[in-house]
Amino acid sequence: MNDGGKVLVDEAKHRAGFCKVRAARRSELAEDYIELIDDLLTHQGEARQVDIAARLGVTQPTVAKMLRRLAEEGLLETRRYRGIFLTERGRAMADASRLRHEIVERFLLALGVDPDTARIDSEGMEHHVSAGTLAAMRRFLGE
Repeated sequence: MNDGGKVLVDEAKHRAGFCKVRAARRSELAEDYIELIDDLLTHQGEARQVDIAARLGVTQPTVAKMLRRLAEEGLLETRRYRGIFLTERGRAMADASRLRHEIVERFLLALGVDPDTARIDSEGMEHHVSAGTLAAMRRFLGE
């Protein structure tokens, strides 16, 4: 069969890439929740389960389950009748995630991608981009 001149990637490199993607997928959802909670706290002064569920298009029980997991990981704390608050670790994660998102989005815009598409695409890409690729994007942007 004609392979079009492509060479099969070395097994170790293939495995390393696959493992990196799997790890990014595991942290992707947590990062999205943490970043959203930080945004809600910043812009609305509070983060409530109902708001998170509405913005992510999931049920409140789904949000409750994730909040328990994030609390167990030390990223947030919930206070009865007072809402959700990020720990220092949670705020650091939100800041790092937001910075990656902004760099990827600015990069896509600089390439000529329309703003709506750049926003949506950067939402997924931010979790999978390496530090080296982010650095290259920043150089491209003149940062």
